[in-house]
Amino acid sequence: MKIGFIGLGNMANAMIVGILKQGLIKPEEIYGASKTRETAEKMRQRYGIYAGTDNKAVAMGADFLFLAVKPVYFPEVIAEIKDAVGENTVVISIAAGKTMAYIEGLFGRSIKLLRCMPNTPALVGEGCTAYARGDLVTDEEAGGAELLLRSFGTVSLVPESLMDAVVGVSGSSPAYVFLFIEAMADAAVLAGMPRKQAYEMAAQSVLGSAKMVLETGLHPGVLKDMVCSPGGTTIEAVKVLEECGMRAAVMNAMEACIDKSKNM
Repeated sequence: MKIGFIGLGNMANAMIVGILKQGLIKPEEIYGASKTRETAEKMRQRYGIYAGTDNKAVAMGADFLFLAVKPVYFPEVIAEIKDAVGENTVVISIAAGKTMAYIEGLFGRSIKLLRCMPNTPALVGEGCTAYARGDLVTDEEAGGAELLLRSFGTVSLVPESLMDAVVGVSGSSPAYVFLFIEAMADAAVLAGMPRKQAYEMAAQSVLGSAKMVLETGLHPGVLKDMVCSPGGTTIEAVKVLEECGMRAAVMNAMEACIDKSKNM
């Protein structure tokens, strides 16, 4: 099997790490192309994959080909590789805001195409990926792609109409969570806690809280109420968060993210 990556940035790096950790693919079966020889050489030395700067060489004969470049570079990159992509290659785009119709328009023909949105926690095997499936992709091919995506986290099949919402709720959301962790840690440091310990405790609290949502199946509001004792410290903090418009701020931020994805 040949897995190709056009683009070797942070997201491609996270996916390659996840795939290799699961042992699904041997390093020599992964081919990557980067804009710079320096990046390609780092990836080759780090993971033992084939890495270079020739996009066409990576695309040619690939079973699954990940387009992992920024959306603005799609016209340039696809013009370069479109004749090298075979009719049996499944192309997987991870670009926000670029529809399957747009991508096929750049190829100038119908292709086997998946549009997905992973996120950076794939680097530690806790990614959250949603994908939309093109009409030409067979069940077997979709299963193979999903196996790759599942190697670094959870996978959900969604209609393409929801992909912009996916960008807001999972693709970009690690940044929101990191900001929240940093803010909690800063407050703990202000109260005298060493910074390293503050980061560890804030991050573990977020991790544990997320697992409670996933594993108990309880509504987040119910879980919140379980922590808020009458007249206690937690409900006092929640009151301040509500006064500051935390929920509205998060919803407004996600709405801006989704709108940006729609208009890219």
